[in-house]
Amino acid sequence: MHLLALAFLAQNVSPEAYSVGPWIWGGFILFILILLVVDLKLVMRKPHKVSTKEAAIYSAGWISLGLLFTFVIWIWQDGTAATEYITGYLIEKSLSMDNVFLWAVLFSYFKVPAKYQHKVLFWGIFGALVLRAAFIFGGIALLNSIHWIIYIFGVLLLFTAYKIFKSDNAGIEPANNRIIQLVDKILPQTKDFEADNFFVRKNGKKMVTPLFTVLIIIELTDIIFAIDSIPAILSITREQFLVFSSNAFALLGLRALYFLLADMKDRFIYLNEGLAVILAFVGIKFLISEWVDIPIWISLVFIVVVLTLAIVLSLKKTGE
Repeated sequence: MHLLALAFLAQNVSPEAYSVGPWIWGGFILFILILLVVDLKLVMRKPHKVSTKEAAIYSAGWISLGLLFTFVIWIWQDGTAATEYITGYLIEKSLSMDNVFLWAVLFSYFKVPAKYQHKVLFWGIFGALVLRAAFIFGGIALLNSIHWIIYIFGVLLLFTAYKIFKSDNAGIEPANNRIIQLVDKILPQTKDFEADNFFVRKNGKKMVTPLFTVLIIIELTDIIFAIDSIPAILSITREQFLVFSSNAFALLGLRALYFLLADMKDRFIYLNEGLAVILAFVGIKFLISEWVDIPIWISLVFIVVVLTLAIVLSLKKTGE
């Protein structure tokens, strides 16, 4: 349920404005898979506690890769497509901060050893890429056939913005979370962790470990987050390749970003307010898209300014 809504927001670009052939899709997906394999086999491949320095280096690398892809889009297509991509990337990256802080809560609640967390996050991000691809293409088909759904998206984003703005930053309470309670009831689970294994066999019976339970919860909660993030990027572009690629690069660096920022979650006290303002902005774009065309560059500047203010004011306040 995600994409076409932006068609009417961005810059009156027709659905066929950018032709992306099957070989380009295949090549890009192969490239993403190679990056995932590199991440699994070469980057943080051994179970260990990731240091802040290590996380900072990898985060800078992943973010740089996502930003540099803007120039690939520019050279391949044009400046408009590049602006749409980078704006979508920034939206997805900023909204994914909620994922990072949720992971910190889940790992703390389940007492997941630091040396096993990176494996859970790798498979969690891989699953998120697959699920979001399904959301993106399914959403485009839906929006193509039912135009008025853009207004539902607009109202949904405004409602979400209101809820985030009014929240007290307390986060979730895992003990009272229905998803966690449901997973705990359905899956036969071992009492303790079994190294970094997701499955083990006990007394001839195959069981999941708490590590797999955490992975399932991460995947389910990402679906919930996607309900907000995908419609948000649709206020920028409806081009499938731009939406998917911005999502892919935003998700790829989340594992390293988690290890860098998880312990700093209490310092970003104004991040929720910043995200709420961004969601409200794109929600309004949906609602007025039939009558008002907001240029992409204005969206980009607005998002950068709001994020910068939220981060700077947070660090200044908590640094006192």
